[in-house]
Amino acid sequence: MTLWSDISAIFSAFASQDSWEIRNALESNGAWILGTVVAAIGGLLVMMAYRLVPLLDRHLERTIMVWSYLAIAFIIFWGVIDRFVFKNQQPWSTTIPPLLFMIMAWFGAAFNVRLRTHLSFSEFRTIMPRWAQMGCLTLDAVLWFGFAVIVFVTTTRLTALSASNFQIVLGTDSVLQWWFLITAPLSFVLMIARVFENLADDIRNYRSGAPLIKQAVIGGDV
Repeated sequence: MTLWSDISAIFSAFASQDSWEIRNALESNGAWILGTVVAAIGGLLVMMAYRLVPLLDRHLERTIMVWSYLAIAFIIFWGVIDRFVFKNQQPWSTTIPPLLFMIMAWFGAAFNVRLRTHLSFSEFRTIMPRWAQMGCLTLDAVLWFGFAVIVFVTTTRLTALSASNFQIVLGTDSVLQWWFLITAPLSFVLMIARVFENLADDIRNYRSGAPLIKQAVIGGDV
């Protein structure tokens, strides 16, 4: 099959809403081309939403992180009481928290890309010439975008695989794993939006003469 046929098959599979067809269609090389385009467009749309609604820009990922953490803490807290006080244990109490933790980590990674707390090397970059600083920041954007696209495509494939096999979260009767796994590609679309935001800020600062490298602060504000 040609590349365009592969892409057409992916569109047809999603239109059919059949998880088995989607899984098979995403196995083609066309998934990488289409995934790159979809991830980029999704990132741009999210960036526009952030600009239109500053509240989302400041609190979206952090809200998801906090509620995921609170849910994990509550499940573990109640699990201890249930086990040692009532001599009982919910079978899903050890399987749901790891999935929630992954959600917290995925969205936390997106937010910290915006804060540039992932290996920013700011101390080293501050002594570099201005053109070299901009080059490094541009390289950051390219690498983060490439990394996010890889994860976006592979986790979308994993989600489709899980859905086609009707994988259920261990310890539950009807909670499907793909309900949690689908948050991975979504979170990396948010990461791409953060990459685009940072790159737009860098270009603006470079043109205006403002400082390009700032000290990153974990848990800081956007």
